[in-house]
Amino acid sequence: MDTLTAIFTRRSVRIYSPKPVPHDMVTDIVRAAMYAPSAGNERPWHFIVLTDRVLLDAIPKFHPYAAMLKHASTAVLVCADLALEKHKGCWVLDCAAATQTLLLAAHAKGLGAVWCGVYPTEDRVENMRKLLGLPENIVPFSLVPLGFPSEVKQETTEKFDPSKVHENRW
Repeated sequence: MDTLTAIFTRRSVRIYSPKPVPHDMVTDIVRAAMYAPSAGNERPWHFIVLTDRVLLDAIPKFHPYAAMLKHASTAVLVCADLALEKHKGCWVLDCAAATQTLLLAAHAKGLGAVWCGVYPTEDRVENMRKLLGLPENIVPFSLVPLGFPSEVKQETTEKFDPSKVHENRW
């Protein structure tokens, strides 16, 4: 799949088949996420691959928008390591870029995925820290459930809006 096709056809997928996601596919997707741009090449990210059913089922108890984890065989938690921060506050941008790259890679591999925000909602951050035993310098940023889609997302309307494009000045 070429890059523009991946961008134009990627959709948030919340319903997955029971087929497990192979480990090598997850590795490829996380590898792609590590190619995301980052401020000053600080690459402050860490990725936690979740396949333990107990952990996956625990997250929706404190994350109100993660119910799809009950049907996902895998999820990837994108985290920031504040000890790696070179440019204050840029870890948020870096982890967002890594999350988007992860979503596009999953789509290119034929998987469904959806971005579930963790940061900056304090109770989600703290509950994720407790559940996974994260050190204090590690901030859970986003959670991406992965699975083979059991629904086919229909094309959406055109999203390009020329009224939001400005040249040289506002």
